[in-house]
Amino acid sequence: MSDPIISAMIVGAALAGLVVVALVALKAWRDWLALQRLRLDGLRRGDPPSGTSGARIELADLRERVRKLEAIAAGVDF
Repeated sequence: MSDPIISAMIVGAALAGLVVVALVALKAWRDWLALQRLRLDGLRRGDPPSGTSGARIELADLRERVRKLEAIAAGVDF
């Protein structure tokens, strides 16, 4: 086998791998968008929050922690 054939095989394999990665990323993106649409549809319908008041308090606490972590990541000091 000559050098151009080997190069063509390497380029072909790299291109096939890139196509596979792109297709997987596209599938993940579409699934994530579908999940977000489902969440938004649930919020628009006005579904009552599930669980007890303790669960809602815990959820509010987790949201506050996420806000603080995002602020830290953005470089904002408290």
